Amino acid sequence: MEDAFGILVWVVAIGGALGAVYTLVGTGRGYRGIGGGGIGRGDDDHEDTPEERAEDIRQMLDARNARRVQRGEAPVDVEAELAGIDEPAEGPGPPISPELRDEIREHVIARNARRVRAGAEPLDVEAEIERRIRELS
Repeated sequence: MEDAFGILVWVVAIGGALGAVYTLVGTGRGYRGIGGGGIGRGDDDHEDTPEERAEDIRQMLDARNARRVQRGEAPVDVEAELAGIDEPAEGPGPPISPELRDEIREHVIARNARRVRAGAEPLDVEAEIERRIRELS
C-alpha cells in the first residue's frame, strides 16, 4: 500500500508540473497583448486620426444625451461639448478644498522636518505646496 501511495504522489507531482509548464507557455501570448492597442480594434499599429477620435467622442456624448433624456433631464449641446474637450484648460486647474491644502501643508512641513534631521536644506513650504497641487491637477 505504501508503494502505491508513493507512486500516486509522484504521478500527481509530475502531472502538476506538466500542467504548470503548459499553462505558462500557453498564456504568454495573451498576457503580452494586455495594454497594447485600442479597445476592440484588434490591430496594434492603428493610430486614431483626429476625425475618428472626434467621431468616437461624439458617439459617447450622444449616448450620454440619450441617457439624460431617459432620466427626464434636458439634453446638452453635443457640438459645444465636443469643441470644449479639445480646448486647453485655462487657469491653474480645478480649485482645491482648504482641507486638502492644509493636509498638503502638513505633509510638506513634516517632510521638511525629516530633511532638516537628515542634514538637508528645507524646502520653501508655499512653493512646494503649489508644486504638489499642480501635480494633482
